[in-house]
Amino acid sequence: MFDRCKMLFNLIAAAGLCSGLAMAQNPGPPRALPGTLNYLEGSASIDGRTVAPGWVGSVRLQRNQVLETSQGRAEVLLTPGVFLRLNNNTAVRMLSPDLADTTVEVVRGEAMVEVAELFKENNLRVMVTGTSILLAKPGLYSFNADQPQIAVYEGEALVTAADHQVKVTKDHEAPLVGVVKANKFDHNRPHDALYAWSALRSQYVAEASMQSARTLVAAGPGWGYGAGWYWNPWWDMYGFVPGYGVFYSPFGYPFYSPGFVYAAPYYGFRHGVAGYAGASRTFGASRGFATSPHFSGGGFAGGRGGGRR
Repeated sequence: MFDRCKMLFNLIAAAGLCSGLAMAQNPGPPRALPGTLNYLEGSASIDGRTVAPGWVGSVRLQRNQVLETSQGRAEVLLTPGVFLRLNNNTAVRMLSPDLADTTVEVVRGEAMVEVAELFKENNLRVMVTGTSILLAKPGLYSFNADQPQIAVYEGEALVTAADHQVKVTKDHEAPLVGVVKANKFDHNRPHDALYAWSALRSQYVAEASMQSARTLVAAGPGWGYGAGWYWNPWWDMYGFVPGYGVFYSPFGYPFYSPGFVYAAPYYGFRHGVAGYAGASRTFGASRGFATSPHFSGGGFAGGRGGGRR
């Protein structure tokens, strides 16, 4: 049954190809590739062509293609566990969509990158005004191309400026023009709308990912696909499923592997916050494996509709 569904999904995806845009296989495994559009609210275009609602989960940005928002926000998948989010009036160019060498350029506006998992083989870079930034660790990174700078809420970025490299660590920001120097900022300062929207998206993606992990377990023994993006038809988006254990987003929301879901059948979200042994995980909490399978709360908050809020 699973194989027949998988074949049907692949046929649907193949029939939906549109000129000039590569289509990810949607829905279902195999997984999405870097550049896949995962969510859109409001209006956006790719190389000047208006994005239609049905493109979400299907369209993949190709090399040098530009995704541009006007009054709207968008989420793009990069390597497994890495999300690129665009604010209103933002343009991003996909310089390299390769899995081992993924580079995007923030051409205009503001963008945020959430990195829940990063493999040592990944070369994950962001370009702003000709400056190259390597994202070296899992974390949360904000970029502004209009007033060129990077802010690192958690993680570590290596900024290559002229002939030297500047390390920007947690709770530090740096200008990307002139003298590049990391300066500490107050982590408790008021957050902007993009930050708040990214936190909400992180929660929804984590819930969808949990459901995807459960589905992979239910599909039969030996799911065998490894870490990656898996289409969730109830949420109309891809969820991130780790290859093993449980990992946490920079916002504190968990991503479960099918093996962990199988061993820990009781978990969930409570009041929109991922509970752990009766307590919530907050931003900046350490990542790693849970030592207890029991999470407070039960199940999902909103189902398919929740992914569209």
